[in-house]
Amino acid sequence: MSIETKHIKISDYNYPLPDERIAKFPIAKRDESKLLLYKQGEVSEDVFYNLPTYLPKDALMVFNNTKVIQARMHFRKETGALIEIFLMEPAAPTDYELMFQTNAQCSWLCMIGNLKKWKEGELKRDFEINGKQLTLTARVDRTKVEAAVGGTNHWVDFSWNNEKVSFAEILEAVGELPIPPYLNRNTEESDKTTYQTVYSKVKGSVAAPTAGLHFTDKVLQSLDEAGIVRDELTLHVGAGTFKPVKSEEIEGHNMHTEYVVVQRHTLENLLKHNCTAIAVGTTSVRTLESLYYMGVKLAIHPNATEDELHVNQWDPYEYEHNDEGLVIVNGEIIKPEMAIQNLLNYLEKDGLKALHSSTQIIIAPGFKYKIVKMLVTNFHQPQSTLLLLVSAFLNGDWHKVYDYALSHDFRFLSYGDSSLLIP
Repeated sequence: MSIETKHIKISDYNYPLPDERIAKFPIAKRDESKLLLYKQGEVSEDVFYNLPTYLPKDALMVFNNTKVIQARMHFRKETGALIEIFLMEPAAPTDYELMFQTNAQCSWLCMIGNLKKWKEGELKRDFEINGKQLTLTARVDRTKVEAAVGGTNHWVDFSWNNEKVSFAEILEAVGELPIPPYLNRNTEESDKTTYQTVYSKVKGSVAAPTAGLHFTDKVLQSLDEAGIVRDELTLHVGAGTFKPVKSEEIEGHNMHTEYVVVQRHTLENLLKHNCTAIAVGTTSVRTLESLYYMGVKLAIHPNATEDELHVNQWDPYEYEHNDEGLVIVNGEIIKPEMAIQNLLNYLEKDGLKALHSSTQIIIAPGFKYKIVKMLVTNFHQPQSTLLLLVSAFLNGDWHKVYDYALSHDFRFLSYGDSSLLIP
């Protein structure tokens, strides 16, 4: 696997995307969106609800069950200045589940809009829950800037004057769903439903895993009837997913960290299916392909901690590989089955039901996929890391897909149409 990946020029991954091709709202029925089919270089189209007919029986299909939180909050200073606080990731407690159950106080790493108008002091916002008046207070702790990695995040302490009210309820009352910036519109009430997948369960994302937005209960039922095995994992999507690549070469781009939870039964399911899967969305891809490298880390360091299983941006490109892209450790080729078994042994040893870790993986041409054999995904922004991921999956043939979509009235980005990619 070539380290030349680092020198990919992002300008080679550009295409013209007129504003009118960006879907500002979803179509009325999720599963009636268009479906582009790419199969070994041949391109055609259908309607999304026919997706199950293109999938092999007994295949394993993996979904990301994360739920988008109402991560955007607005406070008005006494001077009238409007300050926006955008929750990025939990700081205290760091566990998502515990965070939403907290009472009275908690802390987040946040992006802050109009920060120059909030030099010091507290921001307060009064609101009502179940007829009771509450006040939410926000204060920036400038001594904890180092924890806010990347320089764009700030440590914000929140407190509220009712210990019976959880932070989840606070967000429900005062937060706004953070729809993507490129929609160039305000969040509407309808987005609360349409910007969640029908199978979303685990709160934590600040952006939807949008490939999943096309699925309806009816399509899920059709998958079951077609003999497709469904499983889920959780990757909390960060706002970094929208972060443009500003460096000329991708070596200069810093991937954001995203938190993943994979249940033991999902790893067992992967083994049953020869460690091959159909991924719904790029977030499922990043998680599944990261699992291989977490298993490799255990082959090298059997006593690694969950933190040490974190997949760094360039990890996949820096190991010794064979021609198929499989890592070689002390002369032994680490097959996907071995990597996944290593993870299962790790959970077994510590009596854990799920793997909790994180990934910064960047998937770009030069990367060889280990687990994902088919991909359901939307159409991504020009010069984005997601387009690099698709190009790597299609062995560089992404232009064929995007040229077809542009010339056949496909709708683009989060609320746009879908594709099934089979290299």
